[in-house]
Amino acid sequence: MEKSFSLNRLENGIAVLTMDVPGETMNTLRAEFGPEICEMLAEIKADPQIRGIVLVSGKKDSFVAGADISMLAACQTAEDARQLSKQGHEVFQALESLNIPVVAAIHGACLGGGLELALACHQRVCSDSNKTMMGLPEVQLGLLPGGGGTQRLPRLVGITTALDMMLTGKQVRPKQALKMGLVNDVVPESILLQTAIEMALTGKKIAPKGKVSLVNRLLEGTPVGRNIVFDQALKQVNKKTQGNYPAPAKIIDCVRQGMTKSMVVGLDVEASHFGDLVVSAESAALRSIFFATTEMKKESGAGDVQPKPVHKAVILGGGLMGGGIASVTTTKAKIPVRVKDINETGLSNALSYAYKLLDKGVKRRHMTPAVRDNIMSLMTTTTEYTGVKDADIVVEAVFEDLALKHQMVKDIERECGEETIFASNTSSLPISQIAEAAERPENVIGLHYFSPVEKMPLVEVIAHEKTSAQTIATTVAFARKQGKTPIVVQDGAGFYVNRILALYMNEAANLLLEGQSVDHLDKALVKFGFPVGPMTLLDEVGIDVGAKISPILEKELGERFKAPAAFDKLLADERKGRKNGKGFYQYGSKSKKKQVDETVYTLLGLSPSASTDATELAQRCVVQMLNEAVRCLEEGIIASARDGDIGAIFGIGFPPFLGGPFRYIDTLGADKLVEQLNRYANVHGERFKPCDTLLEMATSGAQFH
Repeated sequence: MEKSFSLNRLENGIAVLTMDVPGETMNTLRAEFGPEICEMLAEIKADPQIRGIVLVSGKKDSFVAGADISMLAACQTAEDARQLSKQGHEVFQALESLNIPVVAAIHGACLGGGLELALACHQRVCSDSNKTMMGLPEVQLGLLPGGGGTQRLPRLVGITTALDMMLTGKQVRPKQALKMGLVNDVVPESILLQTAIEMALTGKKIAPKGKVSLVNRLLEGTPVGRNIVFDQALKQVNKKTQGNYPAPAKIIDCVRQGMTKSMVVGLDVEASHFGDLVVSAESAALRSIFFATTEMKKESGAGDVQPKPVHKAVILGGGLMGGGIASVTTTKAKIPVRVKDINETGLSNALSYAYKLLDKGVKRRHMTPAVRDNIMSLMTTTTEYTGVKDADIVVEAVFEDLALKHQMVKDIERECGEETIFASNTSSLPISQIAEAAERPENVIGLHYFSPVEKMPLVEVIAHEKTSAQTIATTVAFARKQGKTPIVVQDGAGFYVNRILALYMNEAANLLLEGQSVDHLDKALVKFGFPVGPMTLLDEVGIDVGAKISPILEKELGERFKAPAAFDKLLADERKGRKNGKGFYQYGSKSKKKQVDETVYTLLGLSPSASTDATELAQRCVVQMLNEAVRCLEEGIIASARDGDIGAIFGIGFPPFLGGPFRYIDTLGADKLVEQLNRYANVHGERFKPCDTLLEMATSGAQFH
């Protein structure tokens, strides 16, 4: 069997230990490497000629991307997973206890178990390349660093910094790593190996340049201070996770026990907590999202058809959406963009939108002003149809008005090439209706982004019956280059995400009209696991936008989409939400805490209360979303339960720890959901009637996954 580790002895007494997993593009750590590493370490110990070790990766642009997550599926019990962690501890302990210097030479991704491996070395030097990133992202999979990371990191960079890294899973760049003392030196990649060899030869540690801030040093230096740090961290975590994610609190406990008692105790707690988390429902859900998105990256969305390259894009409309789409196209995809708007104001808005986002990177020292200006030079603007002829794709982001969109289709067919794709960022109009104006309907497709474009990972690619496979494949690839996760959905009003969101929002509005207070409603759904509550969301999206979409959905999909009449009153009172500073909440007040605009109750003739239990409020909104999601699968709007889960999580922040609507239904049981829907239908009417698929599953006991 080909080995993953090889040892090359140099004449000066340094041995270079190279990790290169055969047949893989990236190195990942696996349990079966344990014996091979131990054998290698025994060989090193037995050779008096070896004066030092340098650990490097044999892969071109990555060090070690982490532990192989698929091996966790083999753990039947928490004890199995605990043993896995303990085995890692033993291997890293053996490496750390070598009595010759061990230096890690890091270039590229050094994440999770990869960083834990580097932490077990005596010194670390990394390349200054922008491909070099270090981090412990386990929390994003509902886990904690199980290879000693919760113990070695705080001892190296301080408790506060280590907690910040482990609780967010964020990745640090070379300069940051040097500043915090995570690495001893940063050098150009060309001299990385040479520098590591010299460090191992001198045996002298280059002291980490880490600067623990004075406040942190004072706090972390005493038992009382440390307790303050841990208690504060726990308080912030509970506020953020609402108790829905067990990993962060367990990470804090590992560090607390290890730093107050000893490393031995800390490692024991780490292995035990790691075991519990691996078999938790939350981690299983989060890992399922990871595997689903990895799988989706390999799919073209159109079978075997390969995408055509996109060399140039045109964006119609320089509003909030147009500016955001232009920005991710230049910044992420590095594709030249021409923005077309009828007036100069729209164009300057689009340019300043993109500039502001890039300038943040400059201020944070993630990029130089020259890099920012180079990316900005990819964006040009026009008020006429000039410089658009050679566009491979045109993304339309104008108002939700069918006649206007028909005009756009005709303009593009007249001004651009025969193969130019016309992609509409409509949020509710069926694509087939937009394509009615096209001479080449096979080039027309929906490409629905979510706001704000630079933050929201999802995009819906909507094919109508005449869209060609080539158009689908090219559009999916284009969205991926923009850093998006695309799901291909079939045409229909509201497509998938807005359709399931509309019923959820309508139900929240119904609850408001029944007298529930705005903040009680919002808190109930944040507690359930949504990033923001429905009333806040309506203010953010725009009450006027919500009111525009509702009639379209009701006309196409029927009575259950009828929006509560209260919307008219809100709009008559000029309430559009955050954009005009008037909605359910107050805007422009100095206080940090968001205050409800109490006049909204008078306007709607309500006296608000927080009488209904939060769980009950959340259930009533969520079951509407679940029922509609299944209906979308039933109608073939989405191709699979997997796509439905990813769409809801990445498009509207459905709670990731539940794994998506379909995984959540599997957890609840279709029979229980049908029971709940029927109970609500008896009280509140037809809109809660369970769909046919759910009724069948309730009797058959079938599951989606």
